[in-house]
Amino acid sequence: MRNLNDYYFFVQVVEQGGFAQAARHTGAPKSTLAKRVAALETDLGVRLIQRTPRRFTVTELGQQFYRHAAAMLIEADAAEDVVKGRLAEPSGTVRITASVPTAQTILATALVELAEAHPKIRVSLHVTDRFVDMVQEGFDIAVRNHFAPLPDSGLVQRRVASDPVCLVASPAYLAARGMPQQPQDLERHAGLASSMSGGPWRLENDHGNIVEVALVPRMHADESTVLLRAAQQGLGIACLPQRLCSEAITAGQVVRVLPEWRAGTVTTTLLMPHRRGQLPAVRLVADAIAQPV
Repeated sequence: MRNLNDYYFFVQVVEQGGFAQAARHTGAPKSTLAKRVAALETDLGVRLIQRTPRRFTVTELGQQFYRHAAAMLIEADAAEDVVKGRLAEPSGTVRITASVPTAQTILATALVELAEAHPKIRVSLHVTDRFVDMVQEGFDIAVRNHFAPLPDSGLVQRRVASDPVCLVASPAYLAARGMPQQPQDLERHAGLASSMSGGPWRLENDHGNIVEVALVPRMHADESTVLLRAAQQGLGIACLPQRLCSEAITAGQVVRVLPEWRAGTVTTTLLMPHRRGQLPAVRLVADAIAQPV
């Protein structure tokens, strides 16, 4: 008869990134965790974790075994949830990490409405533009913006939105400098860029045409709301996700420049660890974030 507690201990060691961390997380002695994982390896006849005093590595077989063991624990949690009635009324704390623009444009309204509708769920949102290792730092959900596809990290991925990056400038700026009629016209204009390198902008249209243009550097900032404010004040032309500048466009504070062209597409993706992503409260929050926007 298998000792399912050994499966639990193994999953905790992998998810916490080591025996010492798992001991702190579970409250079980480190020696007990090491003994139970060793017993599991003996029963299976394989090495699941390569460990030395300075290194901790999950083997390829260990990674495969982890995915199935974690799924088994998910089902155990789900079975317990049915008994406790948590599926009918999700509860608990859900920890989320996201960048500043994502929090402002996608999460703010969705999370407030969810918290109002489900008072037993406590939402904890950590807003930062640095890379966050969500498993190591204990987050249930990460919401990330990216241009290229995300690497296969073993996390559950759900696409939230896909947003074209458009060119915008204030009416006053365009009245003074002229409205560009083709991409090459941009080279006479002031650029508000997110990259300190000041490299050319790569534009594409729906016909598959691609062109690179280099604007005159006017301002660099790696924070999109700063660039939007600069465009509103007439400092130049900015490349921004359409969702971020939609209110300013509607209000007439900025207008689209070369609307048939875009500077790529930014995708918003929700990521969850497999096991945490199946908990009722986490699922509910993820569903609320992933609603079409």
